[in-house]
Amino acid sequence: MTSRDIIRDAHISDMPACAAILNGWIDDTSWMPRVHDHENVERYYRDVVFQERQVKVADLDGRVCAFLALSDDACITALYADRDYRRAGFGKKLIDTAKAIFPERLDLWTFVENRGAQQFYRREMFTEVRRTDGDNEESLPDILFRWTCSSELPS
Repeated sequence: MTSRDIIRDAHISDMPACAAILNGWIDDTSWMPRVHDHENVERYYRDVVFQERQVKVADLDGRVCAFLALSDDACITALYADRDYRRAGFGKKLIDTAKAIFPERLDLWTFVENRGAQQFYRREMFTEVRRTDGDNEESLPDILFRWTCSSELPS
């Protein structure tokens, strides 16, 4: 990251880049089933995510390299980085932005198989709340994580 990177509100013109980042992650992840084709993911992002959620993007010199989507009930519904920018610190910046928007509590779901994401969320002071056996459209076991303001207070 450089001084040329910013976290900003997403614009509808960022939607194709965000959908492409998610599609790329699905394509790169061997255990993740493709439930929706690329065009349906893009349609969902255009018609639902960008209409009903707060979307923030990490912008590096005009290129969307990561994004986060937040629902009104303080749930992170998406956090993905382009393959060229994974592990570059944009996820932390986006999580910090979400914590500033919802300073009391944040929830998110991640798949049991996604161990790297779990490590990241635990470093960011999220704790496991519960697990499912896969009652989602992917039919994959997942974990609900929660961050609360008190999670970051010294004990």
